[in-house]
Amino acid sequence: MSEITLNPQGLVFRQLFDPVSSTYTYLLGDAASGEALIIDSVFEHQRRDAALLRELGLRLIATLDTHVHADHVTGAWGLKQRCGSQILLSEHANAQNADRLLKHGERVAFGGRFLEVRATPGHTSGCMSFVLDDQSMAFTGDCLLIRGCGRTDFQQGSPQQLYQSVQSQILSLPPTCLLYPGHDYRGLTVTSVAEEREFNPRLGGEGNLADFTGYMNNLGLPHPKLMDIAVPANLRCGRPAVDAPAEADQAWAPLTFTFGGIWEIQPAVLAERLAEQASQIQLIDVREPAEFSDALGHIAGARLLPLSQLADHAAELIASGRPVVAVCRSGTRSAQATVLLRKAGLGQVANLAGGMLRWRAEQLPVQGAAQHG
Repeated sequence: MSEITLNPQGLVFRQLFDPVSSTYTYLLGDAASGEALIIDSVFEHQRRDAALLRELGLRLIATLDTHVHADHVTGAWGLKQRCGSQILLSEHANAQNADRLLKHGERVAFGGRFLEVRATPGHTSGCMSFVLDDQSMAFTGDCLLIRGCGRTDFQQGSPQQLYQSVQSQILSLPPTCLLYPGHDYRGLTVTSVAEEREFNPRLGGEGNLADFTGYMNNLGLPHPKLMDIAVPANLRCGRPAVDAPAEADQAWAPLTFTFGGIWEIQPAVLAERLAEQASQIQLIDVREPAEFSDALGHIAGARLLPLSQLADHAAELIASGRPVVAVCRSGTRSAQATVLLRKAGLGQVANLAGGMLRWRAEQLPVQGAAQHG
C-alpha cells in the first residue's frame, strides 16, 4: 500500500450535538483547500452548521448520512440549498434526491484528505461507516455506539449482519483509532477500537455471534417516536414535502446567523436601512445611561433601554409589530438582548454586529458626546 501523505496544515474537526435526538453531527475540513464534509446533519441545525462553516472559512462540498435515520430528519437537502453541497448516501438506502450513491471501498475526497467508505449493514441495510485516510478516526453512525450498538429490529436490520460488520470493518481498525458514534444518550463523546474490543458488552470481550444474536433479539425496545415522520423524510434526503422559503421570519433585512445562535445585522446594512426606513425599525440601545452619551455616542433614533430593564418592556416591543435591532458597546450585551426578546416571542430581532465600536470604526454617524470627540 502506498504511503498516505497528510495535509501539513491539518484537519479541521468539530463534533456537534442535537439534544433532542442525542445525535452527533461531524464536520471535517481540509485546512489548506477549505473544503469540508458534514456527516449526519440534523434538519433543525442547518443554520448552525452553515454559520460554523462560514466562521471557519470552509466550503461545504458534501453531506454524508451514515444511514436513513429513524429518530431525526437529515439536514442534507437544506444544506444543499444553502451551500451548494452534494448529498451522498449508500447505494442500498433506496433514497431519492441523492447526488452520489456510495459503494463499499469508495473514497470521498475533501481537499487533500479523504474518507474511506465501508459498508456496515445490520442496523439498517444501508448503513455505512466512514474511516479517515490515516485511520486515526472513524465515524460509525448507529452501527457501533460507545459500549453499545444500534438496534436490529426494523429497516431490514439483522443481528447477524451487524455482528459481521462491526467485527470485520470497525474493530479490525488499529487499536488507537478513535470511534465517533451517531448518538450517545449519556453524554459520552468518543471511544476507541481498543476500548470497544475489550469493554463493549455486546460486541467485545469473549462474546460470539450466538451471544450477540440472543442479546439483540431480546431487547424489546419501542420504535422511535419520530420514526413515521423521519424515515419518509430521510428517504427524500430531508427535502420537505412542500418547499418553503428559508428564514422567512427574518426577511426584513439581510442578516447573518452566527454559530452562537444570534441573528446579526452589519453596521453598513443598518445605516442603509435607517436612511431608507428608520420608522420601520425599533433601534434599542441596551447600554447604561452614562454610556449612551459617552465617547462612543449613540445612533440617531436609538431608544435607551438598559439590558436590566428589557424584560419589562418586551411586550411593548412585540406589540409594535416592527423589527428590533439591539445595540451595545461591543455587541455582547445586545446579543443577550436578542436572546431574551426571542424567548419572549419577538421573531424579528437582530444584533448590531460589533456594536458601537464597529459602528464608529466604519465612520458612521453618531449623536451625543461622540460627535465632539
